[in-house]
Amino acid sequence: MRVLHALLEHNHEFVTSREYEKFRTDKFPDKNLAVLACMDARLVELLPKAMGLKNGDAKLIKNAGALVTHPWGSVMRSLLIAVYQLRAEEICVVAHHDCGMNAIDPKQVLENAVERGVSPDTLSTLRAAGINLDGWLKGFDNVEDSVRHTVDTVRHHPLMPRDIPVHGLVISPATGALTVIVDGYADTPDLP
Repeated sequence: MRVLHALLEHNHEFVTSREYEKFRTDKFPDKNLAVLACMDARLVELLPKAMGLKNGDAKLIKNAGALVTHPWGSVMRSLLIAVYQLRAEEICVVAHHDCGMNAIDPKQVLENAVERGVSPDTLSTLRAAGINLDGWLKGFDNVEDSVRHTVDTVRHHPLMPRDIPVHGLVISPATGALTVIVDGYADTPDLP
């Protein structure tokens, strides 16, 4: 059975048996928290459990590496919407050890793209248009430095209120242990 068909079959059973009832909540996070985390498959259940989060507690935004790569991109927009429209009062950036974005090789990614059918002419056209594909695909060399950089980008965004603590953490994908890299309370002078 193909993945989509298996998902839809499971969904039908899930809805029919009313399993959704235990997950009911509204759109506002009960813990007034937004979390930016890596999309790593090991963190799907581990991250919320390790942080004590249940359905409805937080706005969870995931991407490769828990990175804000552009101050006007969709991740930053999501964090701002969480703060201004959805009552988030704190933000946690949570990266992890053994991340696929650590020292990723953009050249290899682009070679894989060509092997999968992307035309080398397309890559040339994008580069000629001024798109720095290597920079766009680059990850990071050190997870703690990456967390600090992302926290700094979020914290100092011109539209982010100064009274929002932005924390930076690294989680172990093996044990769920959290290490604080940036304590947002210490870095937020406008807190009451």
